[in-house]
Amino acid sequence: MSSNPVIRLEDVTKIYPLPAGDMVALNHLSLDVEEGEFLAIMGSSGSGKSTLLNQIGCLDIPTSGDLIIDGKNTKNLTDYELTELRRDKIGFIFQKFNLIPLLTAYENVEYPLVIKHKKRDTSGRPEELLKMVGLEGAMITHTPTELSGGQQQRVAIARALVNDPAIILCDEPTGNLDSKTGLSIMKLLTDLNEQGRTVVMVTHNPNTAAYADRTIVISDGDILQ
Repeated sequence: MSSNPVIRLEDVTKIYPLPAGDMVALNHLSLDVEEGEFLAIMGSSGSGKSTLLNQIGCLDIPTSGDLIIDGKNTKNLTDYELTELRRDKIGFIFQKFNLIPLLTAYENVEYPLVIKHKKRDTSGRPEELLKMVGLEGAMITHTPTELSGGQQQRVAIARALVNDPAIILCDEPTGNLDSKTGLSIMKLLTDLNEQGRTVVMVTHNPNTAAYADRTIVISDGDILQ
């Protein structure tokens, strides 16, 4: 293992207690992700790949084991410190976009800045990012329902980048898109990785995984060797 990976999981187990019995979603899993790496995570439905992504994103906490992000052991962080870590270090891109329906494309991208600084943005960064992902002019005043799936995903990518995160986590980022639009989204993610960002992506599609530097396969909550 590398001495200073940007993401490290050490013997991580995640158990969900259910009425029918405990479900082991991650089973003593260990993983290093290097700074600037593009990692794809594959596996069948129920294999634990989305649970793993949620752990890395600090959206959930391990039942046991250690999750270390950017040198910080997350089990030693307060809820506020975990929120700061998610906000400032990690950008999330979801299959279903998760945009706020009542906000325009611009306002969706601006929203994380409003939460962080408690005021409307004056830097121009949301508009700059929307232009970078191919949306400008009147398009940025449209709400999500007025945009295509590909356009919504571009808004979601711009929103993920607005706080300049070092780590980008993607859960099936092309899963709801046609093949042509999916290719353009993967080009965007590749460009972001080449700029130095660490990208971790869950996908079921081998063609999408081929964009990554490394692919791991999850089965029964652990990495297949």
